[in-house]
Amino acid sequence: MRPSRTPVAVPLTLLALALALALALAPTTPASAGAHRRAGGWAPAATAAIHPGTQMFTAGAQCTANFVYADATGAVYLGYAAHCAGRGGQTDTDGCTTDSLPLGTPVRFAEGATAATSGTTVGHGTLAYSSWSTMHHLAGPGPNACAYNDLALVRVDPADVGTVNPSVPFWGGPTGVSTAGLPAGDRTWSWGQSSLRPTTALSPRTGASLGGSGHGWSWDVYTATPGIPGDSGSGFLDSRGRAVGVLSTITLAPLVGSNGLGDLARELAFAQAHSGIDGLRLVPGTVPFSPVA
Repeated sequence: MRPSRTPVAVPLTLLALALALALALAPTTPASAGAHRRAGGWAPAATAAIHPGTQMFTAGAQCTANFVYADATGAVYLGYAAHCAGRGGQTDTDGCTTDSLPLGTPVRFAEGATAATSGTTVGHGTLAYSSWSTMHHLAGPGPNACAYNDLALVRVDPADVGTVNPSVPFWGGPTGVSTAGLPAGDRTWSWGQSSLRPTTALSPRTGASLGGSGHGWSWDVYTATPGIPGDSGSGFLDSRGRAVGVLSTITLAPLVGSNGLGDLARELAFAQAHSGIDGLRLVPGTVPFSPVA
């Protein structure tokens, strides 16, 4: 997880991003993804090996999956933060200038990894999209996108797709993608599985928003047990169970221990416009969202 930096406040100029955001809101049900569900559906949430919150290891670095995604061909993806596959240091926060591992890099999915053990391998995937490496090849993504657009997608190996469930542990959901962000005071729910924690008892978290920055690209949140390195990439839900953010940074101010989130609606719209993945969409959970679980 990266420490945060002072955002640059300039208007968003990506017309393509706005158009993709509109497409992201339109209800879509790719036929092939539907066929996958009809042919056997997702694994039961209670026993699924791969799901939001699964630990993801990339070249030795551990992060946490946020949500499950699918495309028009029926391929399934786990999302995490783009910096999880970055080559920079902890203070390198500009996705437009920091190098990343190449697409096709293998990623290991695991459960139960701690500082003392590598955990149990539950599947494998390959890096299929990185906002950081994508922005290297675009003209003028803008300073806010460079600072806060921090989403990557790992394609789940076909042999492991049958063990996937899209539901967030403990809380359920997501119910969709939020475009309202997290204005100050709004509550939020998350699940992180850092290998620095010896137990998952502190994995479910709830807290409140401190407000946004970067013209809607980023939200600062404070939770009773803040996210720590290894929680990077984990997803956050709003009060309606909608996917709203991706954990990206440890915020050093105004409150030590607060976290910075990338706005998922913007990050997903950017991916839909530039990833080359046809029909990319977030998959709703099979378990209803319950904020008092």
